[in-house]
Amino acid sequence: MSARPDVLRALTARPFAHRGLHGAKVSENGMAAFAAAIAGHFGIECDVRLSRDGVVMVFHDASLQRMTGATGAIGDHDAAAIDKWMLPDGGCVPRLRDLLHLCGTDIPLLIEIKVDGRPVAPICIAVADALARRPMTLAAVMSFHPMAMRWFARHRPDLVRGLVVTERNRRGWRGRWGRALALWWAKPDFVACDIRDLPSSLSVRMRQRGLPVLTWTVRSEAEQERAALHADQIIFEPPHD
Repeated sequence: MSARPDVLRALTARPFAHRGLHGAKVSENGMAAFAAAIAGHFGIECDVRLSRDGVVMVFHDASLQRMTGATGAIGDHDAAAIDKWMLPDGGCVPRLRDLLHLCGTDIPLLIEIKVDGRPVAPICIAVADALARRPMTLAAVMSFHPMAMRWFARHRPDLVRGLVVTERNRRGWRGRWGRALALWWAKPDFVACDIRDLPSSLSVRMRQRGLPVLTWTVRSEAEQERAALHADQIIFEPPHD
């Protein structure tokens, strides 16, 4: 079974708001940020982690402290407890199922899977199950962790999957070898490259092979201009005051 062509087309159809369209009064990865992205006619990029009881929560950091003031990590708590903690803008930490409902069938969604060294299967299974309940959502999964994408290649090849790549502190032959191995493991349908690395030989090779190249996180006009030359779509944040 091959990846959905409509989702592949959606990857390059419009820019993606990084963690939603957030700012000084709108929290990243919150429902208000996602609603703002939709109102702006952008796609949405989000991060997901697994609660202790196996619920997929939309949250970036390994620690809860910065965004909620709570201690520990998402994986240290059950979803019912996490539901009670507020983001800085007063919203709750969303569950993936709620974001999928918000996106409906016409908002492109990039779901970045955060693993932090834990076994990849539990969160991959949970994300796949959530997407199975919303089969028409224009959603793709991606991760820095190649084994997470390998899980999808083996078990849900119909879902579009991407490898997130950075060359920061990973240059030289060791970095090139590591990226080549990660690509072999992940067998991605697209790659998401660090804007600081562009132009890069990796992005050139991927585009020559027909794989879409997204780039993150674009924050300035200069970076937009660079992305226009070396990538197929951007994951962006507006300048914050």
